[in-house]
Amino acid sequence: MADQVFPTKGNLLNVKKSLTLAKVGYELLDRKRNVLIRELMMMVDAAKALRGSITDTYKDAYAALQRANITMGLISRVAEGMPIEQSVSVTYRSVMGCELPKVSLDVSANQLTYGFENTDGNVDMAYICFNRVKQMTAMLAEVDNSVFRLANAIKKTQTRANALKNIVIPKYESTVKFIENSLEEKEREEFSRQKVIKAQKERRKLRGKKIPTEKFTVPDVEQFKKGG
Repeated sequence: MADQVFPTKGNLLNVKKSLTLAKVGYELLDRKRNVLIRELMMMVDAAKALRGSITDTYKDAYAALQRANITMGLISRVAEGMPIEQSVSVTYRSVMGCELPKVSLDVSANQLTYGFENTDGNVDMAYICFNRVKQMTAMLAEVDNSVFRLANAIKKTQTRANALKNIVIPKYESTVKFIENSLEEKEREEFSRQKVIKAQKERRKLRGKKIPTEKFTVPDVEQFKKGG
């Protein structure tokens, strides 16, 4: 980069401005990366807790379903009467420019769609357990998707920060040093040239001055010859 920039004061100011912006950009990216990493660690801890809980919840739900099938026979007719889930809503929140989803379920929409005449308590327990599974699955989907998005955002931020730190900023610093050295060399050459010009002018002035000589009259010459 340094070889492509003509060493002038204007270019030096422009490169210094670009260097300052690059350093500010690196600081901002470094802060963004730290915030995203902190958020990711929180999400990872939440995901671990949810995975541990949802495993037990699924076990309880399938155990309740098995008991309902044993006491009622296959409850496929009850399952077929269940409406399609449409109470799921997704909103987004921004964390340092990274859009994270917020999955929510409408609890008021969970109404029983089967009658109590042809079912027993085991069916009700299975319904309750799977409703809990649905809620925890939505929470886990939210957390897992957030972890995935945060990981990608951290990777991109890290790549950009490394590019600024290891490529852009060193190039700008090298260019600034190159221009400053070139300008200093030009100033030294100009100073030496001015000294030479000044010395030449002084010599010319000295050469232009006439050396004064004494004027002798004829009587003085005759007296000098007589020894007087």
